[in-house]
Amino acid sequence: MSPRRNRPPKGAGSSGESADEDRSGRYGGWQATESWQGEEWSVRHVAGASAQGKTYRCPGCDQLIPSGVPHVVAWPEHSGVDERRHWHKACWNAKDRRTSRVQRSRNAPRF
Repeated sequence: MSPRRNRPPKGAGSSGESADEDRSGRYGGWQATESWQGEEWSVRHVAGASAQGKTYRCPGCDQLIPSGVPHVVAWPEHSGVDERRHWHKACWNAKDRRTSRVQRSRNAPRF
């Protein structure tokens, strides 16, 4: 029996992938474009190993995404990466079913 090969076979490296696709693979996930609320969004899936030592707040549920947990990073394509937001995968998938939750302090007036 021959030993296992950990490299791709010769000729498999020229698959025609762009530099963007190669770069997204470096961070442990893949990137796609999705349409939401009439806008195109860039969505990158982040592996847990890429998120070691970092915590984020999910805009879908307003809870913390702990260090090392796989999640989704999304941003509107027209605004660029400065608008990136980190979401739990389940929250991103349920974004159309969620209602907007207005959080107020106890003394805030209810309009």
